[in-house]
Amino acid sequence: MFSDAELQLAYKVGNEQFNMFPFPHFFIPEVFPGDFYRELQHNMPDPEAMVPIEQARPVKGYKERFVLGFEDKHLETLPESKRRFWSDFRDWMTAGRFSSLVLHKFQPFIQERFNGQSVQFNDELLLVQDVTNYKLGPHTDAPRKVVTMLFYLPPDESQKHLGTSIYVPNDLDFRCPGGPHHQRDQFSRLRTMPFMPNSLFAFFKTDNSFHGVEPVADPDTRRWLLLYDIYVRQVEQPKPQPQVNMGPKLKFSF
Repeated sequence: MFSDAELQLAYKVGNEQFNMFPFPHFFIPEVFPGDFYRELQHNMPDPEAMVPIEQARPVKGYKERFVLGFEDKHLETLPESKRRFWSDFRDWMTAGRFSSLVLHKFQPFIQERFNGQSVQFNDELLLVQDVTNYKLGPHTDAPRKVVTMLFYLPPDESQKHLGTSIYVPNDLDFRCPGGPHHQRDQFSRLRTMPFMPNSLFAFFKTDNSFHGVEPVADPDTRRWLLLYDIYVRQVEQPKPQPQVNMGPKLKFSF
């Protein structure tokens, strides 16, 4: 049975139009029903439940980012009512229906990127709290990233200026397959997504999907968001076939 929150999320994502410059992306306000978002806010973890991202993921250099994974061993640290809410949320977000919708939504770009290859994917859900002085230089994400979805979870509109920014390189021919973060003076900031309650910023990873976060200078800031990412798990080169080539085909599984 589908929940109202799952249905509204599917409707919003499934029908949203892409902005194509400088890379495929879209922004959706009111992505969940209002009553569900209020319930979500009521169940936000205490900051003490979050751990430095370096303890949860093999990354360095993000001392202002704290996370909560959705594995049972992490959710069990929460009070029972909050654990139950986030467990239920995880179960329907990662049950496969949403990932299938997202893969279908981004299929034209996936087809172009993995032309003629058989691709398997996996998804990841992560609750994030960034604090004052957090920043991200322009980058395109790890090479195995396919889709990034950032659910903004502030309690009100006072953090509107803290959203993710899109950048274009000053050298318009510059591309990056992913990994390093670049100096800001090599880029122009094109737009900063409004960090509004109950909104979603999503984009497809390309070699020019430069994005980042301007330094968070507001004192005593807690910047809450939910990351839903789809990664390449495995890519298999197609086996030669004796029949006539009828054009590129993409097979993917989750």
